[in-house]
Amino acid sequence: MDLKELTTFQTIVQEGNFSKAALKLHYAQSTVTNQVQRLEKELGIQLFKRGWDAELTASGQLFAAEVGKLIGHWHYVAEQAKALQQEEIGTVSVGALESLAKQVLPASLRRFQAHKPRVSCHFVIGNTDTLSHAVLQGRLDFAICGEPADSTSFRFEPLFEEKIVFVAANDHPLAERGGIDFAELLAYPLLIGGATCLYYLRLSKQFSRYDESPLLHTVSQISAIPAFIQQTDGIGVVLASTQLAPNLVALNVQLKDASIPIGLLQLRNETYAATSKHQLMQYIKEELPLA
Repeated sequence: MDLKELTTFQTIVQEGNFSKAALKLHYAQSTVTNQVQRLEKELGIQLFKRGWDAELTASGQLFAAEVGKLIGHWHYVAEQAKALQQEEIGTVSVGALESLAKQVLPASLRRFQAHKPRVSCHFVIGNTDTLSHAVLQGRLDFAICGEPADSTSFRFEPLFEEKIVFVAANDHPLAERGGIDFAELLAYPLLIGGATCLYYLRLSKQFSRYDESPLLHTVSQISAIPAFIQQTDGIGVVLASTQLAPNLVALNVQLKDASIPIGLLQLRNETYAATSKHQLMQYIKEELPLA
């Protein structure tokens, strides 16, 4: 069994008959027939019912359902062998949330450089919406972010959880309170990330349950929100990983579903990762909190 035989079989199934497959592969029809006969002999099963149309047997249907994976694995193993034989070069493009930029990514790059000194890394910092679009468009190999609202094109592997946190100045009227009801926050201006922010959609659902809408100020960069809170009487909405100044405190707010899963986002059909991509991905996962 070789790659040509598997590819020929897959093409016959896709095209519907032997002659169309031969035309697409630029083979003589006898070559296609001989390759199928060799494949059937090696497998010890009959793949097609005899006739003009390429009608699969029950065994052939089972083999056809898996042949794509076999071909993908074949290419993957060949790539791994080439990578071991020669030093890799190239670029890996990675997206990540802002909270991972200062510690997780630098530590991952340090480890990666030790093993792949000729592979350059391109890091893009953004929110889930921006990063998921970049992955979908092929501008990023993968991203560490939240799960997009429409995840049909992606494979998402949860790795850890972020938590929504409400912060205020330590002299704020709610600063010393325990068990604050969410409705009490609506009496104060709220500084929150933009409409594409990781938690914006979840909080919008919370706001819709009340007659009065809060006064919202949006800040596209979550890490900048604490600086705004220091200068106003508002309440900031950040993530637990956001660094706070000493004069700010996290409020004890009762909020259901305060946790947001963060994980590895990549295209669904990418079963096998290139060696360098896979290695950087593994280092980042190992450096993540609670990984």
